[in-house]
Amino acid sequence: MEHPAAHRSKLSLMLRAFKYRNYRLFFCGQCISLIGTWMQSVALSWLVYRLTGSTLLLGVTGFASQAPSLLLAPLTGPAADRFDRRKILIFTQILSMLQAMALALLVLSGSPQVWQIIALASAIGVINAFDIPARQAFIVELVEKREDLANAIALNSSMFNSARLIGPAIAGVCIAAFGEGVCFLANALSYTAVIAALLAMRLPPGRTSGGGGEKSGGFKEGLKYAFGFPPIKYVVLMLAAGSLFGMPYAVLMPAYIREILHGGPRTLGFIMGCSGAGALLGALRLAGRKHPAGLERGIPFFTGLFGLGLLAFSFSTSVALSAVLIACASFGMISFMASGNTVVQTLVDDDKRGRVMALYSVAFMGMAPFGSLLAGWAASRIGVAHTMALSGLFVLAATLAFVSKLKEISAHAAPVYGRLGLEGIAAEGLAEAERAERPV
Repeated sequence: MEHPAAHRSKLSLMLRAFKYRNYRLFFCGQCISLIGTWMQSVALSWLVYRLTGSTLLLGVTGFASQAPSLLLAPLTGPAADRFDRRKILIFTQILSMLQAMALALLVLSGSPQVWQIIALASAIGVINAFDIPARQAFIVELVEKREDLANAIALNSSMFNSARLIGPAIAGVCIAAFGEGVCFLANALSYTAVIAALLAMRLPPGRTSGGGGEKSGGFKEGLKYAFGFPPIKYVVLMLAAGSLFGMPYAVLMPAYIREILHGGPRTLGFIMGCSGAGALLGALRLAGRKHPAGLERGIPFFTGLFGLGLLAFSFSTSVALSAVLIACASFGMISFMASGNTVVQTLVDDDKRGRVMALYSVAFMGMAPFGSLLAGWAASRIGVAHTMALSGLFVLAATLAFVSKLKEISAHAAPVYGRLGLEGIAAEGLAEAERAERPV
């Protein structure tokens, strides 16, 4: 039986980022806001599919909401390095609130047109293009010690996926009982929590500005830096592959629920909730790590689990089995994404953080819209199940490519870990990489 003191020690390790007041405020505000965001995400996809019955238009809507992250990256990355990140976030949250309110009024007041929904999806895409790099770069300013960064990012992922667990479940009930408009209204109201949290923070003067964007160049220099450093380069490319081929499963979920599982909004909420539960477990596993060093070596396992989970999910016709498989796939997906985020945030130079996180958001959000369009088109030709199976296979192929670069990644990451005071762990990483290359 585990001693109570040992249990408390593990819990304090998992929650150590909460010792920082600003991080606690950020976490609590985001918790409430993200539940509303997930309610809106599920309601939006269900509304589009209910109105049109088209998997292609589901893909178009996903494209509209995510493509701006790719198109605007040359502006959003330098902005996150040059301007006050907290002010950027306050501005984007206010605009997001207005977008959600517009959606609510549109749906509650009459018969919404698909072009109007797609236009508002594009609007939130533009807002998120500025919000995501600033938010990712802002996290490092909420914790004073670099060794606590991995914990802060993992807890952030836990928060995101707790909301992913709760939000879709609430959305499923609300859509069935009141319609999609109530979900949009709830999301609009939820933004007040994160805006209040951002306003209540006490940050030292100049802390929320990257301060190095103008001195070290613009987006082009950030791109050259990221793709000249193998650990960041290959993590970003793996994330892009996962977003392009793996993430579109969420866009196709309403069609999968109706056509394969023969369910309705409650079933959609349940399956998305199970997906959130698996992702939450993945994030909590990362929160228990004492340090960020060596996380890149676990990425192939998690991306492999993501790909295999999607592949198996595509063959399931049972709600119970589908719930288990999507939870496993989501565990792998979020474990990879949180690990990749931590690796990049730990290794990146501070003066280039905003631009590199803009590239990260391009890989995370910018590739997904093309995946959504591709998946929507493929599903209209070969069916939802076969499209999801192909998604899993492509993720597995990308995993094999990443494995072939592990030695190079570890060799370049080790010196940076050493400078951060993790010399022993860095040396262990190199030794493991060298052993992996030796013939049996």
